[in-house]
Amino acid sequence: MRRTTRFPWRLVAISAVLLLPASPALAAGSGCIAHHPNYIEGVIEVDYDAGCSGHDEPELDPLSSAAGSARDLTWTVVLPTGGSFPVSATGPTFWFGGPVTDPSSLFGQAFVELQFYPDSLVTNCTPNGGFVVKNQPNTFSVCSPVWKLTDTGQKNRAHETAAFNAMLTDAADPNNPLVMNSGDTVTVHWYTTPAQDGWHVTVTDLSTGHAGTIVLNSPQDGPLMPAFDTQQIGNSLAWGLVHDAPAAFVWEIGHTSPFSTPHSQFCLPGQAGCFSYDAPAWAGTLPIQIKSVTFADGSQAKHWAVVSDFGGKAEIVANCATYGGPFCIYPWFTLGTSGFHYGVDFPDTTEDFGQADQFAPTTLCGGPFGPNSTYCATVIE
Repeated sequence: MRRTTRFPWRLVAISAVLLLPASPALAAGSGCIAHHPNYIEGVIEVDYDAGCSGHDEPELDPLSSAAGSARDLTWTVVLPTGGSFPVSATGPTFWFGGPVTDPSSLFGQAFVELQFYPDSLVTNCTPNGGFVVKNQPNTFSVCSPVWKLTDTGQKNRAHETAAFNAMLTDAADPNNPLVMNSGDTVTVHWYTTPAQDGWHVTVTDLSTGHAGTIVLNSPQDGPLMPAFDTQQIGNSLAWGLVHDAPAAFVWEIGHTSPFSTPHSQFCLPGQAGCFSYDAPAWAGTLPIQIKSVTFADGSQAKHWAVVSDFGGKAEIVANCATYGGPFCIYPWFTLGTSGFHYGVDFPDTTEDFGQADQFAPTTLCGGPFGPNSTYCATVIE
């Protein structure tokens, strides 16, 4: 499908629910956390598959003009650790991803999310882009859904579906997931091969020596290749809501834990139990440490940008009477002595870039849908 029609995202209303924290008695969970398309009300609405939802995707973008920097890059991170709160309390997943080519999707682009599930052992990565996990504290495992927009055949309506999903398995034990642990140093290497058989991603746990690889080759859509060559702002997902760089790190917020009641539930700031927006929940963990991004030519990212597809603090103001109260903060990126973090100001923070004010609150950038249709990325470093 090659339309130029505007495809908005439809927020599905949720009823008030009691959101309970993670409990050891809840041994299993599931979810389907989709990507956030653009939304321009009254033009076209987007429906997710049953059981799927999407929400806040605050992101960190490494920047480079080097040739191939958006096709071949390696993230080095240290995985977060639970403390007074489990890492999964603040949301079911964080991910590394970016736009890929897909001839059956709007503008010929889909979006891959290499989703890391905290406190979770994956037992299934479902065809609709979802995941099924068992609770295993301070453990991480991975699925890689690729999201696309397709025509439903109904006027002014589109459907977000999964073009691909796969479990990241251990190369030493291909029948089982690659299992990583809190505090492990991990590399995420995105790259292509001469076979042009889809974007490859190899995750290596440097702490254990175990690794796994996924190749984005969709059974129905064929090889899904990186959509852009350079890691520059403006090389954005055409049907997305942000004016950003292609490859990004995102902590998916605005959902409950897979091990809460209800699990993986869409939730809003100000809603009791929506720990994505609760400062103590973030402060009660040892944060992720994003050490570096290295590009194919050996250079490292020296400049970084951030963006929120809900306007950062603007979302809190719209839902809470007072910013900063329980369940009423918008988490932010910081730079510490150990790397970039996400959440709040942690003990090693050296720069917090204005906290939640680092995110543009309104859509002042353009894109295929015209001027003032996307949130502008802010260069913070």
